[in-house]
Parts: sequence; C-alpha cells; structure tokens
Amino acid sequence: MCTAVTYKTQDFYFGRTLDYEFSYGEEVTITPRNFAFNFRNIGTIKSHYAIIGMAHIADGYPLYYDAANEKGLCMAGLNFVGNAHYNDECESRDNIAQFEFTAWILSKCACVTEAEELIKRINLTNTPFSDSLPPSPLHWIIADSNRAITVESVKQGIRVYDNAVGVLTNNPPFNEQMFNLNNYMHLSSKAPHNNFSDKLPLKPYSRGMGALGLPGDLSSQSRFVRAAFVKMNSVSGSSEEESVNQFFHILGSVQQQRGCCELGDGKFEITIYTSCINADKGIYYYTTYANHQITAINMQKEALNSCELISYPLISGEQIKEQN
Repeated sequence: MCTAVTYKTQDFYFGRTLDYEFSYGEEVTITPRNFAFNFRNIGTIKSHYAIIGMAHIADGYPLYYDAANEKGLCMAGLNFVGNAHYNDECESRDNIAQFEFTAWILSKCACVTEAEELIKRINLTNTPFSDSLPPSPLHWIIADSNRAITVESVKQGIRVYDNAVGVLTNNPPFNEQMFNLNNYMHLSSKAPHNNFSDKLPLKPYSRGMGALGLPGDLSSQSRFVRAAFVKMNSVSGSSEEESVNQFFHILGSVQQQRGCCELGDGKFEITIYTSCINADKGIYYYTTYANHQITAINMQKEALNSCELISYPLISGEQIKEQN
C-alpha cells in the first residue's frame, strides 16, 4: 500500500509513497495561515500555521495524505485496514473526525511534543466527510527533526508509539512491525563473515551478501523491513540536491511497478506518487509513476497570509531530456 520515512542531513526530510490502483486527483496543496478550517465539533480555526502537502480537495477542503507545516512538523496517514477503529462522539474529549486529524495537528502544533499533548485529549470519530467519502482506515506517522511517533486508533483506544526508526507502512500494528526487526538484526551493509563453521572455507562470492535475507516482496511488513534497512544505512552529502536525491532512492527501494501486485479485473497497485518534503524550508518535491523528473514547489514563494487554498496539479507526463 504505502511507505513513509524520515531522513536528516543538514535539513530534515519527510515523505512517502502512495501505492494504490487509482488516483483521487490529488494535488500539491498549500493551506495559508488564514484559511478557515471548519471542524465538525470543535468550531472554526481562522488563523493557524501554514501547511504544504499532497491533498485531495473536496468541496474546498484539503484532505491531506501527507504534509508539513511551516514549523517543520510533518504528518502522513497510511492505510491500516482491519485494525483502525473510530468512535462515536464523546462529551469529555476533543471530538476530531478522522479526516480532520492531520489538519488539526498541523494547524496547531509546532513539534511532536505539542502533538502528543493534543492527542491525549482527542477522540477520533467515525464522522464521514460526505456520503461518498466515508472514514478511511488509517494510522499516522508524526515527525519533526528530533523524533517521530506512530499514532493508531484501535478498539482499545488511541495508541502512541515512539518511532525510533522513522518508518511506517501498513499492517500489522506498529509495535509488531518493530518487534519483527529483531529477525533481521544479522543484516549488514558490510561483507559477511563465515559464522557457519570454522571447518569450512566459506567466503563471499558477491558484493552485497551482508544483506542476504532482506525481504524483497511488496507486502507491508517486508516493505517496513526493507525501508528501515535502507534508511538506517543511507549515506549522502548534506546539500539539498544530494539529500533529496538520496531520499528518493530510499523510497525507490519500496516502489511498486505495474503488474507485480494484481488486484483483479485488470487492476494493479502501483506507486502513484513519491514525495519528499524539506520540512525546514517548506519545499515539497514529488515524482509520479509516469514522470521520474523531480518537481519542486516552495511554500515560501506563496502568499502565506492569504485565506484561499493554493494548489498545483501533478505533472504526470514523463519528462525526458534529450542530450544530443
């Protein structure tokens, strides 16, 4: 389905793949500081942090898939089918509809610690956005330059986990994903040593054999392991170009190609887009399945004190540079 990661060099980067069989017409969307967020149960927020991210705009409302605010706090929602659970309204809690969660956090919080304080009072409700847009079964990664957390709303309540690896995929629940990494502690970016037997003259016959056993399939659990290994072992320069380039290579390790995940009726899951946000500078980079060229949109170049959404349709056609 999807994979989200964090990465830090000189600046802090955050992004994800969106893996699905069709697009909802998402656009890179900037919500300026004075856009009115009309929450179903909490009232209206008329002034807040500016936000940039990928969103489906429905009836003038940005339904963000992944985003960052001007303070550098980032958030993404990923499918969590079969485990996500939302509740009816509760008088003693801040009732936030599932589709409002990202906007609620990013409009009000400057860091993960502030987000945690808001989450302590939240009841995520099952209120649909509309008849045609029911609540999506999601869990979320929230991150700043210092730390990341995973938030899951399940039948037992809201669970918040420290996310030391800075990676999120889909099922199973995050604590099980992290525990599963214990099965791969033997993996290494270095050449392996012969631990099989000192009675046999075994030796590596190829580069990369330290990572033998790294999962290569497209399941969410395997993508979690693969993204974690690649991210935790990534090395790049600290310039913007080197950092962004490396970030897209990290997520490139879990991208899905048309034909490899068949859903029936001629449908296939593919990586519709891959994003990378420089959270310190407010720059949103993306590629799409049909366009490998990295496109950048800088929030700081827009009128951030305005009250109208600013959106950019995705460039979906392949951009090929002819060299001769």
